[in-house]
This record gives sequence, structure tokens and C-alpha cells, in this order.
Amino acid sequence: MGAQPVRDAMGHPFPPGSLGLTNQCNAIVAGGVTQPLVCSREALAHVLRTIGYDRVGGLIGLAAFFALPSVVLMMMFGQTRIFFVMARDGLLPQKLASIHPRFRTPHVVTAVTGVGVMIAAAFLPVGKLADYSNSGTLFAFAMVAVSVLVLRRRDPTRRRPFRTPAVGIIAPIAILGCIALYVMLPPVAIAVLPGWGAVGLLIYFSYSRRRSHVGRGIVDVPELAADAPGSVGVAPMPGAPVPPQDRD
Repeated sequence: MGAQPVRDAMGHPFPPGSLGLTNQCNAIVAGGVTQPLVCSREALAHVLRTIGYDRVGGLIGLAAFFALPSVVLMMMFGQTRIFFVMARDGLLPQKLASIHPRFRTPHVVTAVTGVGVMIAAAFLPVGKLADYSNSGTLFAFAMVAVSVLVLRRRDPTRRRPFRTPAVGIIAPIAILGCIALYVMLPPVAIAVLPGWGAVGLLIYFSYSRRRSHVGRGIVDVPELAADAPGSVGVAPMPGAPVPPQDRD
């Protein structure tokens, strides 16, 4: 079967990660046929084993086993820091910006994010979960490229520890690449992005907008402070009113 999709009795390919695909793959292997590539959870290692490189395939599978958790943790930790900064600015409940007194880490938002990821992983097929995640990730990458272009024009004197070379070329290419990959996703994954976007806008306009410190011009959250573990300090913006709790 090679890399051909596994199909049902009507000739339709099973969706990735679906229960039907799993059952059909088990039936194929039980019949004594070599496991199809689309049924394998480790495609590269599977190919190497199939062509006779069993030891190399095993090493590739072992490397993937150790690498995957680090990638998942990196994405989760990145998301928790985004929520943490949003909570510190008032866009999310202030409790999410709590810092552990001993470890100096945002333990509350880390736990909340972990529970959300756990629930999604438990109830969504892995294939669909990956597609949903890809739609949001592509949107985030595209918005980063757009933001770089906007800030280069609207705030040219901003302190920039790192500058993207040839940003007028690289940023548009990144935006177009993200759009191209996004439209290649399954229709349901494409629909998830505007759906969750609408939920986010609802939360923003109903709760977050009137609570944002930066948006109201009350305080500015310095970039260096945002990167410092355990730092929750803010500095007043020039000419901005001082909040009552900061007055002596």
C-alpha cells in the first residue's frame, strides 16, 4: 500500500487520527500485510525499517520519543507566558499573573493552560488537534510579520535587540507563506480560526478592552521587565495619570 491512503468500503479515505483508520490499520496488520505508511506513528523510522535499516529506524524513533515532549513543553511554556503578560496588562483576570513565592514562575496560568491542553488532548483526535493548532499557529506567525512591518513604520525609534534583515522582503514572503499553508488545511480547521477569533473578540470587547492598562494609557509594560522571570513591575507612561494606588 505504501503511502496511499487507507480507504473505507465506499472508497473514501479515512480521516487522519480517526477511529475508523485505527481499526482498518489493525485489520491490515492482522492479515499479515506490512503496515502501511499512513498507519505508522513514526513515518521516517517506519520507512527505514521497511527497507532494511532496522537499527537506524530504531534510533530515529528513539530520538523522536525524547524530542516530542520538549517541543510540546516549549509550546505550552510559550503560551503560558503570553497569557501571563496579558493578565498583567489586565486583558485577562489578574489572578493568572500570580507568581509563585518560591520558584518565581507563573504557576497559576501554567496550571490552567496545562488543564486546557489535557482536556483537548483527551477528547480530540490527534490529527484534527494538529490541524486546529496549525491554523492558529499560522495566523500568529502571519501577525508577527505584519506587526514587524507596522512597527518599522510607526515606531522606527523603538529599541530593537534583534532586527530582521531585508524585512520588506522577508515579512511579505512569510505572510504569503502562512496564507498558502492555511488555505491548504482541511475545511474544518480553516473554520476554527475565525470561530475562535470571534470568541476572542467577544472576550476582548466585553471584558479586556476597558481593563487594559496599556490601552488606557495608564501604564507601560517594559519589554525587558516582561522577559524577566518574576518581574511584575510597570512604569508610568510620560504624561499619563498615576493610578490612585501609586500615589503617596
